[in-house]
Amino acid sequence: MIKDLSEDPAGYIPVALNDSIVTLPPSLPTDEVHVWLAKLDDYAADSFKVTLATDELARAARFHFDKDRNHFIVARALLRKLLAAYLDTGAGELQISYAEKGKPSVEESRRGSLKFNLAHSYGLAIYAFCWNREVGVDLEFIREDLADEGIAERFFSESEIHSLKELPAELRKQAFFDCWTRKEAYIKARGEGLSIPLDEFDVSLRPDEEAALLRNHKDPGEVARWSMQSVAVPAGYVGALVVQGHDWKLKTFTLASNGK
Repeated sequence: MIKDLSEDPAGYIPVALNDSIVTLPPSLPTDEVHVWLAKLDDYAADSFKVTLATDELARAARFHFDKDRNHFIVARALLRKLLAAYLDTGAGELQISYAEKGKPSVEESRRGSLKFNLAHSYGLAIYAFCWNREVGVDLEFIREDLADEGIAERFFSESEIHSLKELPAELRKQAFFDCWTRKEAYIKARGEGLSIPLDEFDVSLRPDEEAALLRNHKDPGEVARWSMQSVAVPAGYVGALVVQGHDWKLKTFTLASNGK
């Protein structure tokens, strides 16, 4: 599969990574959510290993293929560097802990709790950061073998399956991945993983609809609690963001390596 990552999506502010230090743009206000994109092949994984904790290195070692291992190392190291820049600390000094269902977090600072989430797919990583509100982000490379009607019928809700089948065939692949990333971003924001069955809530997927959590069949109040939107990503990918509350605005950045 060929992916063209030479062009950044419109609206993203480039920020350089120089001498392994991120020089951040203006600070992260409490009413903003920052989303970052990074091209993982721009970085040498070996130079980033020193940044990772023992458990992260152990996870990296379990990957069978070098490319997957290197992408994991770079994605985690960049996460640490971004967290360090927001928290004004050293990347290697951060203590990242994990909730019961696996959602990562860091200790509260004097500003409160810096919430974050990440995803990576086929050489591209996406990160989301905000203060004091839960956040989830997902990214998928559009794969022909995944956008399958059988997968939709296994994981999507009845309403979503009906909406997908109503669409013209040429629109279904994009709709499938819009639905998939929105559902993943929602359960990641909730921090409960697949303990939330994917068919217990409905998201929008039609091309004429804004990204939205439409219904939660177990807890209708969830719809008012969360906001959802698509995220601009390079061609061939789909991204989605879910944030607690509605009183926030989005800023987007790309992380560049020494001018790449």
